[in-house]
Amino acid sequence: MLNLSKNRQVILFVIASGLFVTNVILAEFLGVKIFSLEGTLGFPPFELRLFGMDNLSFNLTTGVLIWPVVFVLTDIINEYFGPKGVRFLSYLASFLVLFAFLVVFLAVRLQPAGFWPQSHLALHPDSKVGDLNEAYRLIFGQGMWIIVGSLVAFLIGQILDVFVFHRIKKWTGEKSIWLRSTGSTLISQLIDSYVVLFIAFGIGAGWPLSQIFAIGTVNYIYKFIIAILSTPLVYLSHLAIEKYLGPELAQSLKMEAMLKKNE
Repeated sequence: MLNLSKNRQVILFVIASGLFVTNVILAEFLGVKIFSLEGTLGFPPFELRLFGMDNLSFNLTTGVLIWPVVFVLTDIINEYFGPKGVRFLSYLASFLVLFAFLVVFLAVRLQPAGFWPQSHLALHPDSKVGDLNEAYRLIFGQGMWIIVGSLVAFLIGQILDVFVFHRIKKWTGEKSIWLRSTGSTLISQLIDSYVVLFIAFGIGAGWPLSQIFAIGTVNYIYKFIIAILSTPLVYLSHLAIEKYLGPELAQSLKMEAMLKKNE
């Protein structure tokens, strides 16, 4: 019988896995809402001009709010459990996202109870939503191309993150945690930012490449800034984990992760 109290690496993997998968699924469902970063912070729109497109501002999917957590968790799992751990969780998260969308697909198509579509009006008579079932359908009924684009970009980004992370670690050793963590995130998200738009809107909605590159660049600028700002969180996470595992177990896990990077 597994004694979890004596298997701290197992507890660490379970906690990291749960947070990783939960945040990936949340990001997928939250992403249906587009918010104004400038408006939220109380700034006027930046109105950038990129690739021939004017008046570009930071209108972002809400999912980007929790993707930094996924970046940090990816690097932690990479550090202590190697590429096999990241690949396993990436494939598991992708499968669970597809499963979640299948369940939601069926749920959207259930016949609503006769009273339910207007049931909120008794408590919220000033609501601008006239039909709860229609709102439910619009919010959760994301297009198939968006789902496909998001998952493909996620998997490509994760595979690239693993490769770059361990390539940098091979060059620098145990030094420069910020370089392998932030560097791998910046490179993987550069690809992710354009792949998701190309599949979801280039193939799915006929967007021209200029529009894809313009909006993808705006998204990447945001991700670039957040990746830099997340660097202290990476160091704090490492300190907490090293304290929890102890120096000997932590070092052993990191060495094993490096040795198994090519499996």
